[in-house]
Amino acid sequence: MSLVRYESDDGVGVITLDRPDSMNSLDTATKVALRDVVLAAAADEAVRAVVLTGSGRAFCVGQDLKEHAEALASGDSGLATTVREHYNPTVKALLTMRKPVIAAVNGVAAGAGASYAFACDFRVVADTAGFNLAFAAIGLSSDTGSSWTLPRLVGWAKARELLFRPRTVPADEALALGLATEVVAPPDVLPRAMELAHELAAGPTLAYAALRQALEFSATHGLDESLAHEADMMQWTGGTDDHRAAVEAFLAKRPVVFRGR
Repeated sequence: MSLVRYESDDGVGVITLDRPDSMNSLDTATKVALRDVVLAAAADEAVRAVVLTGSGRAFCVGQDLKEHAEALASGDSGLATTVREHYNPTVKALLTMRKPVIAAVNGVAAGAGASYAFACDFRVVADTAGFNLAFAAIGLSSDTGSSWTLPRLVGWAKARELLFRPRTVPADEALALGLATEVVAPPDVLPRAMELAHELAAGPTLAYAALRQALEFSATHGLDESLAHEADMMQWTGGTDDHRAAVEAFLAKRPVVFRGR
């Protein structure tokens, strides 16, 4: 049985965490598989948008604590190693791949699972789902990029609240806070995420890549540097076939077909 499934459908890559009996918790084998699949999706030139989801009743509840307890008993938690070798490469690929990423949050997303969802561009969330930044509840700091993504989604004050006093944020509150993009009935989560992914896959994917880079760059640079970076991104996208095709289509009053080049 595969721990992480990867399928492609008409330009959309679908990554599915597939440990439903453990609520898609992340043991070492699953972390390795997820990292490798996310990196493969990022490199897959036939895929123009990616969907990340879970099987069963959970999206992902984060670290497998049974495996972690065994590591603690051996005298070495292995936390620094797994953060550097598994969580960091995976979340960096989600944040920086040159294509849009959508989280189809079919159930609870906790710890690293919530962090993976926050690294996506859009989050389609079941109305029965929720997010929990559970790190402090087990005496840990944050990982998987949540210290970077969470305050950018909800602001510094709310990020502190959710990290210092972890609780499950229900879907309706998540929508109000900006943690969810859309809230739908559970059976509609994956279909709606796929609909959005196909829409994006048919769009100006090079422009999306540039926008992802611009947003990441401006988060850690000042105004002057960000303006200069915007000029660089405009120079790049302005020289693409997609841009020329879009201008020609606009002037001819016909639909544009983006080809990602």
